[in-house]
Amino acid sequence: MNQDILFFFDKNPEALPLYEALEERILSEIPDVKIKVQKTQISFANKHNFAFVSFLPARKAKERPDIYITVTFGLGYRKESPRIDAATEPYPNRWTHHMLISQVDEVDDELLGWIKEAGVFSAGKR
Repeated sequence: MNQDILFFFDKNPEALPLYEALEERILSEIPDVKIKVQKTQISFANKHNFAFVSFLPARKAKERPDIYITVTFGLGYRKESPRIDAATEPYPNRWTHHMLISQVDEVDDELLGWIKEAGVFSAGKR
């Protein structure tokens, strides 16, 4: 495990297994992914960033689990799902989706499908 990633989870070590499950699936299912650790987020990129992990509070406090990570991904349209906590369109036809993950089993085929789609969308941007 990268020291920068361990430092990122220093204040939320209980959430590290959630990240590890997500990173493992992304790296095993999407080729040529680069990971960049920043102060407030971890980015996954091919040509451009396509998915992020943070502690963004995408839900109201009383609805947030104690242990979670926020997974963010971008698509060319708004994905409709009860699993997605928030979606915004910062630019025309570029939708940013946020979802909270609080259990390792939530890192599933549906989420990975969205992240793969975000990777393809990102790679096609100029």
